[in-house]
Amino acid sequence: MAVNNPNIILILADDLGFSDLGCFGGEINTPNLDHLATDGLRLTQVYNSARCCPSRASLLSGLYPHQAGVGEMTEDRETPGYRGYLKDQCVTLAEVLREGDYHTYLSGKWHVGKIGPIERGFDDFYGILGGFTSFWDKKEYIRLPEGRPERSYKEGEFYATDAITDHALDFLEESRKDEHPYFLYLSYNAPHFPLQAPKEEIAKYEKVYEKGWDKIREERLERMKELQIVPESTLLTPRSEYWNRDRDIYGTNPPWDSIDPDRQKDLVKRMAIYAAMIDRMDQNIGRVIENLRVNGELDNTLILFCSDNGACAEWDPWGFDDWITTSNFLHRKEDLEKMGGPDTYHSYGSGWANACSTPLRLYKHYGHEGGISTPFIAHWPDKVKRKGEIDHRPGHFIDFMATFVDISGISYPKTYKGQNILPMEGESLMPILAGENTPQRILCFEHEQHCGIRQGEWKLSKVREKDWELYNIKNDRTEMHNLKDEYPVLADEMKKTWEEWAERTNVYPRKLTKIPR
Repeated sequence: MAVNNPNIILILADDLGFSDLGCFGGEINTPNLDHLATDGLRLTQVYNSARCCPSRASLLSGLYPHQAGVGEMTEDRETPGYRGYLKDQCVTLAEVLREGDYHTYLSGKWHVGKIGPIERGFDDFYGILGGFTSFWDKKEYIRLPEGRPERSYKEGEFYATDAITDHALDFLEESRKDEHPYFLYLSYNAPHFPLQAPKEEIAKYEKVYEKGWDKIREERLERMKELQIVPESTLLTPRSEYWNRDRDIYGTNPPWDSIDPDRQKDLVKRMAIYAAMIDRMDQNIGRVIENLRVNGELDNTLILFCSDNGACAEWDPWGFDDWITTSNFLHRKEDLEKMGGPDTYHSYGSGWANACSTPLRLYKHYGHEGGISTPFIAHWPDKVKRKGEIDHRPGHFIDFMATFVDISGISYPKTYKGQNILPMEGESLMPILAGENTPQRILCFEHEQHCGIRQGEWKLSKVREKDWELYNIKNDRTEMHNLKDEYPVLADEMKKTWEEWAERTNVYPRKLTKIPR
């Protein structure tokens, strides 16, 4: 392997909305990611798999999540697409890159099942193996393999986003003992609930969100148009629908001005904490960038940034304060000052998630654009020369494997540890990053019977209980004008293509019934 093979850093945020970053139209202070964007390339139509576990399975394996065994979460449903862990028929990015003498590190969140990161090709790990936990409790974060060096923190000093970065920087320093390149999967659990952040970060945003989610949505859309993230003709979607966890309560997000003032204060604080978590994550990404710069590695390091799904609407406009019961508590007066601290637990609800998905429809869980669209940044000064440009061609998390194989020259295996390996589903993103012409693609989605298929400029989308809807994404990214009745033949053909994909990739069989027609 050539000594000058690039280093690779893949940064994944957790539950970040499409328009949260400053460089994608948000009001949150993200100067470090904004710099990567203006010094690199933004892609506006890269897709994830709608939720944390499936997206991570796709990202790591280069396969659709059901093929990798993680079609939903980490419960084993004893059907091929729903084992709840990465199956032997797939290889991970770490396993492939390690075969080419890369150091392989994961700092952050794993959340793809009981077979952990060390068993799946990572040399070192620090973080959480599950999906979410306190950002303040050091005991929840582990170092693997056991016995490896670990940072110590004094009482009150620990905050997960900082600690994840601390260990990532330690891994990078360790890698410099030889000439081999490194792969760092920097998988932050921010800004996933529980919403928790240092008080000084929260204070920056408490006044910002007093204007409410309706005004925030309008302002974001205008900035997105100015930045050319979306076309000038883009319309803001109506306030979105929401469903509770059991899907027996359904509603629409209310106008901000209709909400009781006490409730508004509670909601403002929730969104301020969420913004603070993103701000702090950006500061930590800045630490990584500076470390690369000081060590002369920035130019020959491919940095990719993305989010694992759309903004989290779980489960109504008010958010919850207890994950088990999804109960909401209205915080008033002195209780507002405690929010975000070590003894609190909050989500921010569907109203703010709607704002964070601006201008797209729906959010995490769904196959509509708001559920599967990630803000995507690529930065690699040696190879990506399109500084500050924006590209609207589609990509997918399945493309990371093909991209890393492409740039490293490492062969993707047909077998691994005696097991036959499924071929890669994705395509290298390098032609897009280089500005070359690329062919039309077909990409498919399914999570919890929420579905989608993207075929060129056309998109067929479906909410579990509803019928399929057909949209022209080129003219209607916000999926507001259902053209199914105008193009019934196209809709039927795309639905058939989706069904064939679902059969091929282990969406079926499942223990639930097939999706209603």
